Order: sequence, then C-alpha cells, then structure tokens
Amino acid sequence: MPNFPEPIENAIKEISKLPGIGKKSALRIVYFLLKEGSPAIESLESALSTLKNSIELCPKCRGYKEKNLECSICADAKRDKTTICVVESTQDMHLIDSSSGFRGNYFVLHGLVSPVKGATPESLKIDELKKKIEEDGIKEIIIATPYTAEGEATASYIISLVEGGSVKISRIGMGIPIGSELSYVDSETLSRALALRREIK
Repeated sequence: MPNFPEPIENAIKEISKLPGIGKKSALRIVYFLLKEGSPAIESLESALSTLKNSIELCPKCRGYKEKNLECSICADAKRDKTTICVVESTQDMHLIDSSSGFRGNYFVLHGLVSPVKGATPESLKIDELKKKIEEDGIKEIIIATPYTAEGEATASYIISLVEGGSVKISRIGMGIPIGSELSYVDSETLSRALALRREIK
C-alpha cells in the first residue's frame, strides 16, 4: 500500500482494527469521509461520542443499555425470570432474542475463557452468574457459547461452577456446526438449537 499523509495513515490504521474491515476497506471508508467532507466526519464523530458517553453495561444481564434507562430485555415482565441463557456477546444475545426461540433472561460474558488471550473466568466475571442463580431463584441455565475450543472450555467451567445444585443445565442443541460462532448462524437455526437443547445435568 502506498504512503499516505500521516492523518490518513492513522485513520486507516484505526478503522482497519474493526471486525471484518481490512486495510483496503478502511481506505475506502477514509476516502468516502474525505469526499463527503466535514458534515459526514462530524456526524460520525457525534455518533461515536454519544456511543462512548451514553452506553453502559446492564447490571443484571451485562448487555449494553442506555445510561439512566432500564435494559429493555431485563425490564420485560413477560419474560421467564427463572431461565438464563449464557452468551459470549451482546451481539449473540440479540441474535438469539430475534429468533423468538427464547423468552427468558440473559447473562453476557463479553468473551470466552482463553488463557492464551488472558481471558480468565475472573476477568469474564463468571462467578457473578453463580451469585445471580442464588439470588434470583434460577431454575435453568442454557449455555449458548459457540462450539469452538474456547466455547467448550467456557461451557465446562460454567458447568463445574453450577453443578451440584438444583439448577437444570442445558446446552444449545442440533444445528450449530462444530467450530462455528453464533454470529454466523441464521435465526431459524438458532431457534431450533434452543428448542432442541440437551440437558447436561
């Protein structure tokens, strides 16, 4: 890639850090912003600033919510408060919720157990899940981590943390390919996987 003025190089570097965006895509985005001029750049700056200052973690499900407002999922009185679906990310939570295959609550890990990446059960706050089970009278946990090595390691840790009590533990079932992430699975498959979840304990 040719040399660019330093501000363009820096913009390309930062944008290419985003998931699914390589340097060529980042370059196209930078050129688009430069072509559109100040209104487009300022609009993006404003949106990112609002994102930074107005979004926080929900203390209940650990998904993202707007500050000073209730989480729309946790505030839904029609949900089954005795069932929790454990997911890797807020994106996975919304994917599952849009499938209409699950009407309980969630617990978002924001990652998977991976010693190589420095992601430990402590850093993912998995122990908060046990506390939530005890305090909220949870009857079933559905583990919806992906069928990857890290997803399986995370599921195993959660099982070891929870087993021995009266809580039913399930794992999402058929239709999720081994080694795949939920973000690549369609909503119909997710709905079927939840309906066909297998009980672990």
